[in-house]
Amino acid sequence: MTPGSGLQAGLKNRHLSMIAIGGVIGAGLFVGSSSGIATAGPGILLSYALVGTLVVLVMRMLGEMSAANPTSGSFSAHADRALGRWAGFSIGWLYWFFWVVVLAVEATAGAKILEGWVPAVPQWGWALIVMIVLTATNLVSVGSYGEFEFWFAGIKVVAIGAFVVIGLLAVFGVLPGVDADQASFSNLTSHGGFLPHGPGAILTGVLLVVFSFMGSEIATLAAGESEDPQRAVTKSTNSIIWRIAVFYLGSILVVVSLLPWDAPSITKDGSYVAALNSLGIAHAGQIMNVIVLTSVLSCLNSGLYTASRMAFSLGERGDAPKAFARVNSRGVPMTAILASVVFGFVAVFFNYLSPDKIFLFLVNSSGAVALFVWLVICFSQLRMRKIIQREAPEKLVVRMWLYPYLTWATATLIVGVLVYMLFDTEHDGRRTVLLSLLVAAIVLVIAVVRQRLAAARPATAAESPADKVSVG
Repeated sequence: MTPGSGLQAGLKNRHLSMIAIGGVIGAGLFVGSSSGIATAGPGILLSYALVGTLVVLVMRMLGEMSAANPTSGSFSAHADRALGRWAGFSIGWLYWFFWVVVLAVEATAGAKILEGWVPAVPQWGWALIVMIVLTATNLVSVGSYGEFEFWFAGIKVVAIGAFVVIGLLAVFGVLPGVDADQASFSNLTSHGGFLPHGPGAILTGVLLVVFSFMGSEIATLAAGESEDPQRAVTKSTNSIIWRIAVFYLGSILVVVSLLPWDAPSITKDGSYVAALNSLGIAHAGQIMNVIVLTSVLSCLNSGLYTASRMAFSLGERGDAPKAFARVNSRGVPMTAILASVVFGFVAVFFNYLSPDKIFLFLVNSSGAVALFVWLVICFSQLRMRKIIQREAPEKLVVRMWLYPYLTWATATLIVGVLVYMLFDTEHDGRRTVLLSLLVAAIVLVIAVVRQRLAAARPATAAESPADKVSVG
């Protein structure tokens, strides 16, 4: 394939399967779950179940659109066609912004762990090394990204699977050689009840855990570079339910069953480390550090891939510099990758220069983007279903359940979470929503101005890739 002729199908089916499974397991599951448990008690299970249901429904909608039209732009390209150029431009750039900020957050988190192991290298040095290595991986080929992610995700999946099995054996009292006297399902109700802080804590828990689910949509972006995009999207969409049930609900159920939710060790050591320590497993902290580091590297790897492919799609549709849409002889969008990395490096620099001001602003102003993306997917699917039914009904191989009622119900729930966040001052929910809305408003104004300027000029551009349902 010659340079500039498009992305290549370099991802194998096993890559896509593991990207789909691993994409839903973010580092936030390991790092952020302890604050959720402390806030909602065992009721955090309902928070995870609520957000998990939300993600399943949103992924079903996205799966419907992406199976009909697999593209590297995923929901941004669908929004472009269903809602208008302003929508595709806005949500595409917001999503790109979200992931390049994540690059800085994850690089810093990984650097802290590595500095603890090798203190001779300063934290900023480890952040630099991690970013350079994963940038090189993404620049080599999409296949090398897929291979790295296959093993990163594989370690996460095996680790959580083993954790769930070992934990359940301990709870049932059949784990040999372990004295787990605290382990019992009675921990779910015996320390102030299942909802020790009342039903309202469920929604507060939702705010704390919702962002750890971001990444489940990566498989639909990656599907455009797979051997059989439609099959890959269908498979990842259909498997999302058991993935969330096992990895999120299953592992959190084990944590709050192994020891009381109000045990000081949960907030001090982290929920998973505390759970492993309660079983007397040697070096539990270091074991979990290895797993968290793997999750961080996986998130970094996928974040760089995702940001660059969104930038590529924006360039292809004329919503970003045309250079973003160019690929080299290996089908790699080098400019899109490097542009994403540069912003990530700048954000890492701000994390050391001004962690409480500039970097905190970047993190907060991208925090609610996940909810914006899910909301746009809902409204895109409402319009896109009619378009596909009219133009290519045979492409509806994945269908949203109870359309359009369940789509509207999902959109209403997302809006409800955003409104609830506006009243949350204790966990920074209000600041996150307001700053995210500010950034979204700026991007939206740019999108509308661009669209009006384009409308004022004579129409000379050819039909963009987003204006087609067909992929062939």
